[in-house]
Amino acid sequence: MVNQILKAPDGPPSDVEEIKVKSNYLRGTLKEVMLDRISASIPEDDNRLMKHHGSYLQDDRDLRNERQKQKLEPAYQFMLRVRLPGGVAAPNQWLVMDELAEKYGNGTLKLTTRETFQMHGILKWNMKSTIQEINTALMDTIAACGDVNRNVMCASNPYQSELHAEVYEWSKKLSDDLLPRTRAYYEVWLDEEKVAGTPEVEEVEPMYGPTYLPRKFKIGIAVPPSNDIDVFSQDLGLIAIVENDKLIGFNIAIGGGMGMTHGDTATYPQLGKVIGFCKPEQLYEVAEKTITIQRDYGNRSVRKNARFKYTVDRLGLETVKAELEKRLGWELPEAKPYHFDHNGDRYGWVKGVQGKWHFNLFVEGGRVADFDGYPLKTGLREIAKIHSGDFHLTANQNVIIANVSNHKKKKINELIEKYGLTDGLHYSALRRSSMACVALPTCGLAMAEAERYLPQLITKIEQIVDENGLRDEEITIRMTGCPNGCARHALGEIGFIGKAPGKYNMYLGAAHDGSRLSKMYRENIGEEEILTELRSILPRYAKERNAGEHFGDFVIRAEIIKATTDGTNFHD
Repeated sequence: MVNQILKAPDGPPSDVEEIKVKSNYLRGTLKEVMLDRISASIPEDDNRLMKHHGSYLQDDRDLRNERQKQKLEPAYQFMLRVRLPGGVAAPNQWLVMDELAEKYGNGTLKLTTRETFQMHGILKWNMKSTIQEINTALMDTIAACGDVNRNVMCASNPYQSELHAEVYEWSKKLSDDLLPRTRAYYEVWLDEEKVAGTPEVEEVEPMYGPTYLPRKFKIGIAVPPSNDIDVFSQDLGLIAIVENDKLIGFNIAIGGGMGMTHGDTATYPQLGKVIGFCKPEQLYEVAEKTITIQRDYGNRSVRKNARFKYTVDRLGLETVKAELEKRLGWELPEAKPYHFDHNGDRYGWVKGVQGKWHFNLFVEGGRVADFDGYPLKTGLREIAKIHSGDFHLTANQNVIIANVSNHKKKKINELIEKYGLTDGLHYSALRRSSMACVALPTCGLAMAEAERYLPQLITKIEQIVDENGLRDEEITIRMTGCPNGCARHALGEIGFIGKAPGKYNMYLGAAHDGSRLSKMYRENIGEEEILTELRSILPRYAKERNAGEHFGDFVIRAEIIKATTDGTNFHD
């Protein structure tokens, strides 16, 4: 048994902690400032609270200089993210999001790497109407951002088997049960008022407390052999264990996280580590107690060291496990055997249980829009109008037209063909294995392009791929505009992190199944150097690889990248 006196790091609370303390359970002055039409912006304190309501204030960085010359304030707008457990949306919900993107947003939808919708370009005075219409469609944006448990992910196709459906229900239950209890969201956006005559009751947050968590907390459930949600990137990763076609429980992995800060060795991506097993009926208790450990011992002084992975590393894995068992009142059984094959999606039509069909559609960069010659948004809208199943947003920024009956399959397939939605199936495996964060022009943290640039870079890499007979070889490639990790760059077999306009740190060597992080290969390089390196490495991979060997494994075996001792550390 581990004996250690646990305590949080010393130091004064960060400014965000002070804001939360004074916010009256996340209310602040949001209700008042959103009515102010003098500026399209809001005060910074309220912006810090806004994320707990599912939104961030941004501005169009493409317009910054011109507006500054004209002595105008930046082109302020809000990003709004929906809470969508397991990424499952009904057709009417898809249609609502499609309409809202046109009515209030920039006309497009972003499918995120946490299986949900994200909208950009919403003006301050349209925010309340947008959230109310989302609420009418039985969705919300509560806890989609902020220092709380975020959108709970699960294996992307819950109807592929009875097991997937069961796992989806657990992800939904966790998402709902771990929500903040404050009524702030309902008062600010939905005009909820206290019922006359009811007694005054002091508001409490039974799990979170008045200051919530030190930073965001992420949970995901994987169903082997697919690790499509990158379970080891989660603060709390859950691995479904099946015996005799029955879900018997979940292996528990803690302490994953992708973010880092350039030049700061005290920050780093990290893979979660498996500490034990629990039965399905114990799942909520395990999640709640794990969150309370982070609540009590996470770093509230330095936000860039406030994620749960740093708490685990500072206290020690065995210490955290012992504390979890103490709070549970029982010991975690040993983890059960499992195996992952890959962390990508499978495309095209797949027949599932009960005679249902699913079509997994590749959506480059997760951007749902009508492009020249490719009316993607219109096509999906027309499908939603007749679809009686679901849409499943995947952790790889794609969408599954799920649970399609034999009766509807023919008509939906006709629409898929009509709008050219099969075109993505003919892309190279490299492109279909790509992910990119939003980055410029809307993300205030972006140092370089990602979503707008990666497709162009892949087009040039594809020439090298085709020359070496690798067009059908799945190689995960991911790009982020900054080191925060929204596209889980550290788990790409080829990864790029933006350093400056046109400059990236290049990483290699992650595992194809998401069980090993990549390592720095070249620092601060541009497109010409990137292509030069890949012109050297990809031909070697084509000629020297072993049968069935994935690219990430090859670059380590060939000592292009040195493996770390345990395969989990992103940094030396």
